[in-house]
Amino acid sequence: MSFQQGVSGLNAAGRNLEVIGNNVANASTVGAKVSRAEFSDIYARAVSGGANNIGIGVSLAAVTQQFSQGSISSTDNPLDMAINGGGFFQLKDLNGSLQYSRNGQFQVDRNGYIANAQGSRLLGYPANEQGTLVPGQAQPLTLPTAGIKPSVTSSVGLELNLDARQTPKLDSTGALLPVDFNDAKTYANATAVNVYDSKGQEVALTYFFQKTAVDSWSVYASANGTAVNPDANGKPQAISTLTFPSDGSAPINLNDATLPFPPVSFDVPATSNAQGAVTEPISGVHLDMAGLTQYGAVFGVTNVTQDGFPPGKLSSIAIGNDGVVMATYSSGQSTPIGQVELASFRNVQGLRALGGNVWGSTYDSGDPVTGTPGTGNLGILQSGAVEESNVDLTAELVNMMVAQRIYQANAQTIKTQDSVLQTLVNLR
Repeated sequence: MSFQQGVSGLNAAGRNLEVIGNNVANASTVGAKVSRAEFSDIYARAVSGGANNIGIGVSLAAVTQQFSQGSISSTDNPLDMAINGGGFFQLKDLNGSLQYSRNGQFQVDRNGYIANAQGSRLLGYPANEQGTLVPGQAQPLTLPTAGIKPSVTSSVGLELNLDARQTPKLDSTGALLPVDFNDAKTYANATAVNVYDSKGQEVALTYFFQKTAVDSWSVYASANGTAVNPDANGKPQAISTLTFPSDGSAPINLNDATLPFPPVSFDVPATSNAQGAVTEPISGVHLDMAGLTQYGAVFGVTNVTQDGFPPGKLSSIAIGNDGVVMATYSSGQSTPIGQVELASFRNVQGLRALGGNVWGSTYDSGDPVTGTPGTGNLGILQSGAVEESNVDLTAELVNMMVAQRIYQANAQTIKTQDSVLQTLVNLR
């Protein structure tokens, strides 16, 4: 007669209650995974064996975590991230050790790194100065402190319709009036676009369209009111001429009618802007007018583009489903500054819990397989959100009641064993 079965049952039920209590305690912990106590029976080994062996109790075989997907809830922090699918965030702690986590609560530390509450830094691929991602060895991701540099304008695109019903502007002798930028009677229409010099200063570039004959137009330009391509006397000269087909569609390439109208190249001189500052000259601006038409409708601009921009300060951060971290600047430009790298494991239950919502790799887990979100077996990212704990609180409370009853039942077996032993002692 032995108390061992009851004692082992009490120990096992107590450990089970500890696991359940830990689950309940972490029901609201972001990225936490529910644990499960797994038990095995115990049999005494005998040389002869036998089919009638009675077990001697129970032991705790393992406490395993279940890495099922938790619910995703939105937050107000753009750096918060939730993994929808497989994978772990890769972190490097202050000692340089690798850690893995499903907790996507991140912020910027004093050094500009994206880090969690414990100071471990998120790993990913950096981007170079041109905004091109550089895959390779993952590095701690950092947010830029400096603003974006200005970019000088090199090309301008126009899409507009010139009114085919317009007539040439003639003087009393029947000759074309010379274009005067300050006299709207000398040209048909005008449109403007702001371009940028090498310092990021705005230059107001205005295009003037003068009809010279049926289906023929001349194009003039000014920069902050100063003529582009002037003659020796400073008078405006056309930077290009346009000839339209009879149906009014895109202008004809006079060198090869089967090809689109070629871009026009011109230099923008140094001028004084509205603030009185002297702007830098801009060389070799390419003007694309292949999108112009000449229909019998009022003049209308449908699109104007240019590729320059002024300097800007960092204004916001956004993270895409593919883990690309995009920085948006006050100038309106957006550029990648990095990409989050995730890791997966062949045996996630082989990971070792380190506390602080992170795990470490072990021999049992296997080596990490890394990649970008949405590739291979890796899930996608959802920014401005976190993955909640996958603990089912209702199920844990039910498990707690069952564990309590099991504890009471094992205590009852000890009590019964004690009563039986007392009966034997009292035999006369």
